[in-house]
Amino acid sequence: MHLSLVQLAQFRNFDQVAFSPCESLNIIHGANGAGKSSILEAVHLLGFGRSFRTNRQNSVVKHETNIATVFGRLTDDQGVEQKIGCTRHKSEGFEFSINGERTKKLADVVRKIPMQIFTPQSSDLIIGQPVLRRRFVDWALFHVKHGYSDLVAAYTKTLSQRNALLRNYLNKGVPIDTQQFNYWSESLGRYGNLISEARKSYLEAINAQVVALYRQFIPEFKIDLRYNNGWDKGTSFEDSLKAKEARDLQYGYTTVGPHKGDIKFTVNGLSAAENLSRGQLRILVSILQIAQMKMFSSLSNKSTIYLVDDIAAELDEKTREHFLDLILETKTQVFVTAIETSQFEFTNKYNDKKVFHVEHNQVNEE
Repeated sequence: MHLSLVQLAQFRNFDQVAFSPCESLNIIHGANGAGKSSILEAVHLLGFGRSFRTNRQNSVVKHETNIATVFGRLTDDQGVEQKIGCTRHKSEGFEFSINGERTKKLADVVRKIPMQIFTPQSSDLIIGQPVLRRRFVDWALFHVKHGYSDLVAAYTKTLSQRNALLRNYLNKGVPIDTQQFNYWSESLGRYGNLISEARKSYLEAINAQVVALYRQFIPEFKIDLRYNNGWDKGTSFEDSLKAKEARDLQYGYTTVGPHKGDIKFTVNGLSAAENLSRGQLRILVSILQIAQMKMFSSLSNKSTIYLVDDIAAELDEKTREHFLDLILETKTQVFVTAIETSQFEFTNKYNDKKVFHVEHNQVNEE
């Protein structure tokens, strides 16, 4: 799977830009502030439907204009070409299109372009909030497990209904309707068990990949990852929901379940978040993403697109060379940014690559 054309209009500081990436390695270089990360951000919109740089999504729209667009020509692994578009309206939000057909459903577009990204903030996957680790697992399951997105949607809706009853009791003194509460609790237990089983199975499968890859980078460390369900160990979800009812009523929300799940990373038996250096954390994140891509390819027979922002700032030369070697082995299309091309002298060994220079709000192939 690869993008053969990327076009931007009124995006950040760019008026009109178009470039044709190669199927393998694409190096995007330029001075600080030239717009390298904006190019990655535009590609990211096609794969995630949102910016990776800010929560203020209107900021992608060029100053004094109202609409920004990103268009991509995608060729899948069967050779079928599709046209994917993303438009950001300042007043109406995002709108997407597939082969000219408009849709507001983000999942329709995201499913077309499996994508991963590595940025200076990627260490947050290990040291940040649990929601980031849940998203890491759910990304893979969304793309490879049929019906998983519907399952998560059903769980989220059920959780919302149960929480509404709890909030009304706490804030308004509305007595709990026992029949309703039991119905939503039973439904939550059913959906929650399925989500947790899927996450746990996936992590057990990917763990061997992570261990083997980590040994190549830091052989003296033994890495392990385990899934925490989000409720008391040794009890069922249903029993835990029942046991925590009094606390849920006190707090006004459901305090246990997959929405509280987490991944625990240990190195030589110790917490990775607390014991690894920043550089070691970056390596661990890169390994997790490579393992993710390998697992995704084996489960789906599809390739991914991988974005790397400012790789030289995150990985030393030896590590970034090995890192890119492993990624390119998976037949992944890679977009990577750097300030100087000298940071990529080792890429001379790659025959299939393109180099783009970003300057004066233009993108030129070298």
